Amino acid sequence: MRRVVITGKGAHTSLGKDWDSIIREINAGKTGIVYMKEWDRYQELNTRLAGPILDFDIPEHWSRKQTRSMGRVSKLAVSAAETALQDAGLLGDPSIQDGNMGVAYGSSMGSTDEIVTFGNAIQNIHGASINANAYIKIMSHTAAANISVYFGLKGRVVPSSSACTSGSQSIGFAYEAIKFGKQTMMVAGGADELCVSEAMVFDNLYATSQRNDTPHLSPRPYDVQRDGLVIGEGGGALILEELSHAQARGAKIYAEIVGFGTNSDGIHVTKPETLTMERAMSLALEDANLPPSAIGYVNGHGTATEKGDIAETQATSRLFGNQVAISSLKGFFGHTLGACGTIETWLTMEMMNRDWYLPTANLDQVDGRCGELDYLMHTGRKMQHEYVMSNNFAFGGINTSLVLKRWK
Repeated sequence: MRRVVITGKGAHTSLGKDWDSIIREINAGKTGIVYMKEWDRYQELNTRLAGPILDFDIPEHWSRKQTRSMGRVSKLAVSAAETALQDAGLLGDPSIQDGNMGVAYGSSMGSTDEIVTFGNAIQNIHGASINANAYIKIMSHTAAANISVYFGLKGRVVPSSSACTSGSQSIGFAYEAIKFGKQTMMVAGGADELCVSEAMVFDNLYATSQRNDTPHLSPRPYDVQRDGLVIGEGGGALILEELSHAQARGAKIYAEIVGFGTNSDGIHVTKPETLTMERAMSLALEDANLPPSAIGYVNGHGTATEKGDIAETQATSRLFGNQVAISSLKGFFGHTLGACGTIETWLTMEMMNRDWYLPTANLDQVDGRCGELDYLMHTGRKMQHEYVMSNNFAFGGINTSLVLKRWK
């Protein structure tokens, strides 16, 4: 079994694309949640809240030929991957194009603009508006494929399209590809672009926040006054690398991935199950050969939905007891769906390395039905831990858990 380390990072969020920018906004009392005036035309939509990325521009060096197969989700993904490769010292290195680097990357779906184009063509029985790249932009593996093509990566491509676990599953699958000797390096992550259709889905499930007059006060993960989730958008990428390869080239190592667990509830597509959530975390600990007591902090999925928050925290409490520290980052960014697993794993790594952990935004009073845990509230906390965990849980009953180890 080979050891797997993280040597590069890149991201886009509604609060910025690096730790310093994000923390500066948070310290100024800001979140990435805004009122979406353009959604006012959808009169039956209850929520008007979202976490959009307002400052994303296509890099000037990208050519039209390179971008013609990319919708917004792929652009976010490729840009995050480019930053991560640059950070790892591998951008432009010919060694990444010899088959030793692969891609594991996910999104909930492709770009919805092109889905609308296809829908109009079908409805109007006229396909003249569809161009040659339309399908490439909507296919579920569009982000993974575009990363592979843009950087000329000839290793395995492992796309994941599992809603909220797309990003974390991709990191886990990339970790396993290296651990078991199938690849030396992997670009891993997830992305999703913002679309009103996503808000409509959760609105129809009575799961969206309707605090439209106070965007900065929602979502409220784990809080007794929560009223639902807020959709966001984002993209993230991590460079995973076999340890000896990273050391041989003198790479900066941010952390080691030591455990990954994933399973499914096998019961209901939208109702989360406490026991299988707990089992996913146990699988990650077994993979890492660690007892629950080794984990000092858990980055929770924390969507601010009633069933999700309660099931997740009860599962966490069953496994770890009431002493483990936990927080959710979705109060800052909204629920970025396919991106959340990557953004949250990245920020969990940052917090571990800085010995300072973010609280759950807008958490004032923990719902008494949630599991008994050490909830980080109001302000960040200085802590030092060798092992941390990041969890995500998705529609379809898909559960993921990742364990990171501090690099010394």
